[in-house]
Amino acid sequence: RRKLRSDVAAAFPNLSAEQLTEFIPNKEELNVIKIYSHKGEAITVYMNNRNPILFEIEKALYPTVYTLWVHPDLLPAFSTWPPVLQKLAGGADLMLPGVVVPSSGFPQVERGTLCAVTLLGNRAPVAVAVATMSTAEMLAAGMKGKGFAVLHTYMDHLWEYGDKSYPPTLAPLVTDSAEKESAEDEEETEGKEPVISFSTDPLQHVDVGDLSLKGRDSCTILLGKEELNENRAAETAEDANTEVQQEAEDSRTPQEQMDALFNQCFFHALKCKVKKSDLPLLTSTFLRSHMFSCCPAGQQLDIKKSSYKKFSKFLQCMQHQKILQVKELNKGVESIVEVDWKHPDIKAFAVPEGFSSASAAQDSKSEDREKVYHAPEIIPLYGVSTKMIPLFQESGHRKGSILSSSEVRNIIINYVKTNELVDETNKNFVKVNAILCDCLLDKSEQDEISKLKWDDLLSRCLERLQPLHQVTFFGQEPIVRKGNIEAIDITIAQRSSNKKVTIIKNLELYGLDPQCVANILQQKVQASATITPVPGTKDRVQVQIQGNQIHHLAKMLLEEYQLPRKYIQGLEKAPKLGRRK
Repeated sequence: RRKLRSDVAAAFPNLSAEQLTEFIPNKEELNVIKIYSHKGEAITVYMNNRNPILFEIEKALYPTVYTLWVHPDLLPAFSTWPPVLQKLAGGADLMLPGVVVPSSGFPQVERGTLCAVTLLGNRAPVAVAVATMSTAEMLAAGMKGKGFAVLHTYMDHLWEYGDKSYPPTLAPLVTDSAEKESAEDEEETEGKEPVISFSTDPLQHVDVGDLSLKGRDSCTILLGKEELNENRAAETAEDANTEVQQEAEDSRTPQEQMDALFNQCFFHALKCKVKKSDLPLLTSTFLRSHMFSCCPAGQQLDIKKSSYKKFSKFLQCMQHQKILQVKELNKGVESIVEVDWKHPDIKAFAVPEGFSSASAAQDSKSEDREKVYHAPEIIPLYGVSTKMIPLFQESGHRKGSILSSSEVRNIIINYVKTNELVDETNKNFVKVNAILCDCLLDKSEQDEISKLKWDDLLSRCLERLQPLHQVTFFGQEPIVRKGNIEAIDITIAQRSSNKKVTIIKNLELYGLDPQCVANILQQKVQASATITPVPGTKDRVQVQIQGNQIHHLAKMLLEEYQLPRKYIQGLEKAPKLGRRK
């Protein structure tokens, strides 16, 4: 702890003795964990009060956003526009066209200086970055090219290790605002560049910044009143924003173009496809059945080619802008539960040319729901349980390590060969040593069994590991869930007057929208279909359709949706077809 405090004092000499003691407390619990980046780099993370406060890469210390929210002036700060945060959180570096030039000028930094990135109008940093050129070089380059290599941002995986709190609202310093007001007065009389004038207006700072930060209800109310009286100021601020970003748009990278395409299809789908009656709406259905149909001809949505990498992260960014609300109604399955159709971004969106209005959307909606569905890829996985740790620790695995069946098989084979446990007389058998005895044999078997067949050895091992499964939906990142996946459950129930109904459960687990399935079945069999809550559960629904419709269900699930039969139970309850004499 003393060494860490001295390292922090050397890395950040601006900290006073009191701030240093607050930073690295004497008595509070301080945890150290090691994580690995996508590039395979080992990163040491220091945790205090369940929040990461520092991370260390190659013996260099860096503060996290949690630390910078407490000490916002720890690093020299550069501001950017709120929409840029989405790209930074997706892994992009900060380009100079996206950096806002303040009237007082940039802080003087050298190449390699550690800097903080803030959003316009809020002094709370949202990213930690390293300057790729000095201040003089930035200005000499005409504010073009890459300015900062981003190491860590608000909303990234390191931020998720903490309490996932949102940036506080820290107003610009009083001296800064005074300078900004005087700068504005000078520009009005002397006719200087309007971009600086617009970007340095404190009111417009908060107005633009509030679009991307969550939890600012009081600010939003005040801003809403001021927006009515300051329409002209808002319009000029938007013009200034487009002027700053116009140059970057002309030479957009493929990743930026995919981001723009996702934004276009997102707002198009909300404005023209989704209705309030459709909510709650599965996020996978929203992407597959609504956004895909809004994609222009000759283009294709691919979340992996965007800066977001995951559709859930894209929706999270939209949620921070208060456009919609996403909740996990079922375990591991997210749904859109609320949309603010009065949001200015939705209102301002103009449907691209070439798209006809609601009629074409309605025609394509049912076709997309039937044809675009891709069955998820389901892979059984296994977690190392406490009892099985001795057997797996030699291969470097700990409790909770997730393995596939082939990985388990290879680990067991290597363990047996390394410890020379293959029976010399019959190689189909494996000798049971002390560890295999404790891990794989019941107490009643330990005195009786000294050898096991290979198949028996592997099956016993899999039975004693914690069951998990990985589900990969089309166009999305894999999701790992505990236990074995529940099958789509089809049952026949008796109702009054000896009428039968078919009940289908667990459709959401396979990315199927229950309302969509009910609509399709209703059209196919010409019978009433409804959505009802599953008894004894919260926020789960089932499809109920009149009559025994298992034949139609089997054809739809097995042939059209290509779901494996092993994930559907109850098909044997189909009515028997009468034989002709």
